[in-house]
Amino acid sequence: MTPFGEAVRRLRARKGVSQKEMAEALNVSPAYLSALEHGKRGLPTFDLLQRIAGYFNIIWDEAEELFLLARSSDPRVVIDTSGLPPEYTEFANRLARRIRSLDSAEIGRLSALLQNDGKGDGKAS
Repeated sequence: MTPFGEAVRRLRARKGVSQKEMAEALNVSPAYLSALEHGKRGLPTFDLLQRIAGYFNIIWDEAEELFLLARSSDPRVVIDTSGLPPEYTEFANRLARRIRSLDSAEIGRLSALLQNDGKGDGKAS
């Protein structure tokens, strides 16, 4: 499941609707909505994101958060390392091979490092 799928599932639970009911209201198939929630489909269109926000009648801040989650929830990530030094390509490929075997603590440490955005000494805070 992706962060976006998890958010949609929480919104559905809050409203007390099934995937089938939501899919019908949004004019998408229940299978598509299920695949979207479970990270089996790529990013939804902006139009669909707007319809989802409208369906749940969420305020701007919450809608913006949902849109940001959608952008960071693509389950088929491509990392373009063309033009970068060889060690960058090697790192991207090693990460791709090992991502499924990393535990949550390792993911947490890597996430903290990346959230630092290159500020300071590069150490996670």
